[in-house]
Amino acid sequence: MVISFPHTGSLFPLVFFAWVPLLLVEHNVYREKYKSSKVFIHAYLTFFIYNVGASYWIFYSIGGEAGAVLAYFLNGIIMALVFMLFHWTKKYVGQKEGYIGLLFFWIGFEYIHFHWELSWPWLNIGNTFAVIPEIVQWYAYTGILGGTMWILLLNMLIFKLVSNVVFNKETLKIQTPLIYLSLALILFPSGLSYWSYATYEEVENPIEVVVTQPNVDPYNEKFSSDLRMQLDKFVLSAEDLITENTAVVLAPETAISRPFDEDRYDKAASFNYLQSRVNQWNGTSLFTGASTHKVFDHKRSVASRPIPNTEAFYEAYNTSVLISNNKPPSFVHKSELVLGVEKIPFSEWFPFLEKLSIENGGTSGTLGVEEEPRVLNTNGFTFAPIICYESIYGGMIAEQCRKGAEVIFVITNDGWWENTAGHKQHASIARLRAVETGRYVVRSANTGISCVINQRGDVVKATDYWVHDAFRETVHLNSKPTFYVTYGDVIGRSFSFVFFLLILLTLVRYLRRFGTSF
Repeated sequence: MVISFPHTGSLFPLVFFAWVPLLLVEHNVYREKYKSSKVFIHAYLTFFIYNVGASYWIFYSIGGEAGAVLAYFLNGIIMALVFMLFHWTKKYVGQKEGYIGLLFFWIGFEYIHFHWELSWPWLNIGNTFAVIPEIVQWYAYTGILGGTMWILLLNMLIFKLVSNVVFNKETLKIQTPLIYLSLALILFPSGLSYWSYATYEEVENPIEVVVTQPNVDPYNEKFSSDLRMQLDKFVLSAEDLITENTAVVLAPETAISRPFDEDRYDKAASFNYLQSRVNQWNGTSLFTGASTHKVFDHKRSVASRPIPNTEAFYEAYNTSVLISNNKPPSFVHKSELVLGVEKIPFSEWFPFLEKLSIENGGTSGTLGVEEEPRVLNTNGFTFAPIICYESIYGGMIAEQCRKGAEVIFVITNDGWWENTAGHKQHASIARLRAVETGRYVVRSANTGISCVINQRGDVVKATDYWVHDAFRETVHLNSKPTFYVTYGDVIGRSFSFVFFLLILLTLVRYLRRFGTSF
């Protein structure tokens, strides 16, 4: 599982049988009527190794060591418990129901993992194909959960083939139907996808963008050195590239690193400086990131903090801001927050947990969020404003496209984890958003990878990591919705519904077996 995942091996074909050893262990426990705890131990070891191996880079963030260990531990337990639901259903309801249940439990879990307090969908197994979107163009219909279903079905088929030989002592010759079915399940979806990829015709509606990568060290420079010098690193680079056709310049997440009050933005020297430069760009807008806050006369959310010696409260935000020529700015707050850094789960019920937050530059603790996904408009087109980690959330971006987004702009800072697999995975997973929505994705990263991804998931242009760079590129707007944009995670919603029904069925059968009644 680790070496099939993007940039911790990227050997994606291995994922089609990566689960087989665990399924064989589970089946042996089931056949020999061993205690179910044996399944849990093996499942936990499996998923703990998967979490550590595929996201080891979390450990490289300063102050993130404890958070990384906690993430590996908790996510491993959650995944192991989901696998146990399959085992219990198989044990108390039936074998066939158990294996069917594995699909519903795991896909339902991955969908829920987008939407609850401990959300961490980075390792959802449908992301495995981020390095080769050519074979999953049908994500435009299913989203990444379709890839999860594909992977699980193939693992169960190959498991059945191996178990017939190992446990039932059948000859390999009579497994021919299973072999053909497995090959067909690999070749047909990928072949159909390749045909769709090869025959895809882009919707052509060009705009010109300038993408900047200032390469400000997030640990030793960003929050301590002169802000004007930091801003000039992308402003001057952009001005060398802007033409009369340039619609927008992109600069990275928290490029304005000194917090300011959104309601008094005209009092912030950093904002006024950027506004003065944009006013000279002959209509070209600037889309960038900032640390901001707002003041309220009441506590409006878990992110609201009292201002000492007053009755007022303030909320801090990780914000994207659109600055246009002689117009008030538009602010959109990041809503999908990084656990432990920008969000403390369950702190609404347990406020003391806020003290456990990790300071990773800027403001620590739970930040304020938008009530619903938003889009922004400039120079006659509409775009989805995405900050960093939000690019993992395909359902959110699909909703922004339903609201009119014709292109996806991602601003991020991927320099927290040194030169590891983290920033590469983040950039690659954005390719799946392009496939799902049929939209160009434009990424401006503080320390790379900044890139442009076309409507079928190809990287058109990209920068290297840890370099000061900027480039100009033409991208095409698209307002035509894909099936996924129109209907969202149909598989996820339906499978998560059955997820809970299967838990109820398994619980009833368990109680009946032991003579217990309600």
